[in-house]
Amino acid sequence: MNKKLTTDADTAARHARFGKLPERIRFEDMTEETEAAPSSGGNASYSDENSWKYYSCLALDLGL
Repeated sequence: MNKKLTTDADTAARHARFGKLPERIRFEDMTEETEAAPSSGGNASYSDENSWKYYSCLALDLGL
């Protein structure tokens, strides 16, 4: 009978913590629109801050 009480207490604790789903997030709240500048052509220049965008590593691409 002690097992039944423990199971009920565990079930109640689990339901209190995970009993409901989080509120839905609207698609409009998940996206952000920004103006894109052309990345190539005569005005393209090297920038230390943006250099991470062009980093490529085969090991990372393969998930190693």
